Amino acid sequence: MRRERLKVVAGEEVGPYTLVRIERGGLDPGAPGQFFMLEAPGRLLPRPMSLCLAPRGELAFLIDPIGPGTRALCAMEPGDHLQVLGPLGNGFRLELDRPLLVGGGIGVAPLPHLSEALKQPPAVLGFRSEWHAQAAELVPNAQTCVEPTLVTQLIPEGMDVLACGPEPMLEAVRAVAPDAQLAWEAPMACGYGACYGCAVEIDGELKRLCVEGPVLCAA
Repeated sequence: MRRERLKVVAGEEVGPYTLVRIERGGLDPGAPGQFFMLEAPGRLLPRPMSLCLAPRGELAFLIDPIGPGTRALCAMEPGDHLQVLGPLGNGFRLELDRPLLVGGGIGVAPLPHLSEALKQPPAVLGFRSEWHAQAAELVPNAQTCVEPTLVTQLIPEGMDVLACGPEPMLEAVRAVAPDAQLAWEAPMACGYGACYGCAVEIDGELKRLCVEGPVLCAA
């Protein structure tokens, strides 16, 4: 883990999302499922973002501009600088026989990096609209569905599931794949366990996602 001030390379629209590409500097991209804290100039708090892609010399983050912080990140121009801290948290375990990637909405963000690490296994992705489903282009070998069809309807038996998405989707994935690895989402203020802002209750136990997650075993 280290902090650097890095330059924005580009911002590319992917449906409603923005793929923000920054120079890598001296940062390690880490394991798929780990995250970075990105702080745009003038913003009080950084925002946690899973690494989406790690091309040579760059780090790329798929961001949904839903609040002031994420909108500020998506609005950054090439040549702008931002503070980056990471990699943080625990990523996915990759020693699997039959991996299947499962994503919902902006939960697709860490899956391109994960797909590359696992040599492009099959993936099933669910979205609220065809516009949102444009993000599926970032994930090789992906089958997609749009509401009202649910992504859990596409999960075959006997696969090693690695999933990221909204909490209701993750709970549904747990029901059909009890041994799945799940990347949970929560607001974070620090990213390294000091503030307890990302604590979520899972099976009656509080978990700080920034240090115990964000990837946790479903069982």
